Amino acid sequence: QVQLVESGGGLVQVGGSLRLSCAASGRTFSSYAMAWFRQAPGKEREFVAAVAWGSGNTYYADSVKGRFTISRDNAKNTAYLQMNSLKPEDTAVYYCGARSNWGIPAEPTRWGSWGQGTQVTVSS
Repeated sequence: QVQLVESGGGLVQVGGSLRLSCAASGRTFSSYAMAWFRQAPGKEREFVAAVAWGSGNTYYADSVKGRFTISRDNAKNTAYLQMNSLKPEDTAVYYCGARSNWGIPAEPTRWGSWGQGTQVTVSS
């Protein structure tokens, strides 16, 4: 298991940008797939984006494709989510997840480690 700490959330206007960071503890960060999920009030946690370990392949929810970019820096044990062209419907608590098993599932229950979350609010 790794311990995860998210940062970078805040209040931004429609069309603005934010960059979220997820700092991981442990020496095996490069062996974990990393993902971002989000949860809006009254809704279930949903998949946003993921980056695989090894290949570095990236995966996105349709709702954020072309606007969000996930990346990782294994030397810094950190994953990032660059969010551009933000919309009010992007408002949510964003969580970083880590997974050591094969595959990139969209179900949050299949990710073993979570951070505490960071609030993103997009105002119109």
